[in-house]
Amino acid sequence: MTVFSSFAGALHAHGPATELGDKLQLYGWLIGDWQMDAHRPLPDGTTAKGRGEIHFGWVMGGRAIQDVWYVGGPAGKPSLYGTTLRVFDPGIDAWHIIWIDPLGQNHLTQTGRAAGKDIVQLGKDGAGSETRWRFTEITDASFHWIGEQRRHGSEEWQLVVEFFARRKAG
Repeated sequence: MTVFSSFAGALHAHGPATELGDKLQLYGWLIGDWQMDAHRPLPDGTTAKGRGEIHFGWVMGGRAIQDVWYVGGPAGKPSLYGTTLRVFDPGIDAWHIIWIDPLGQNHLTQTGRAAGKDIVQLGKDGAGSETRWRFTEITDASFHWIGEQRRHGSEEWQLVVEFFARRKAG
């Protein structure tokens, strides 16, 4: 018996799964298309800047949200091209987050929760450093995303990258 006619049909969903109610709205407001400015601090004290886009959509019967992040680099090649899968877990009242960056070979898992008006995702990267990704300054049309890491034994968070996103018109 065929349920779906294509990969896209099996993956994409038209909206959130109704049985999970408002729990899916922690990230549900992101659904759609965004443009962004990327800022990455460099060891010499300067900042590398780039422009990119992010696309968020409901997937897997509306029980998860997947995104694709892209930042252009030199000579038209991407400097960042990755995807996140966010799945709500009612058992822990939080989100499991899986990030995959095939260009940089970065793969990590985190747990995401609301923290006041922000969203905070905590986890570890492949080298064992703690990671903290935060959505801040959230509005219907914009957000500031901050990526930080804390190396083993350190008490301080170090800024790795930040994105300033704006929802695309239309």
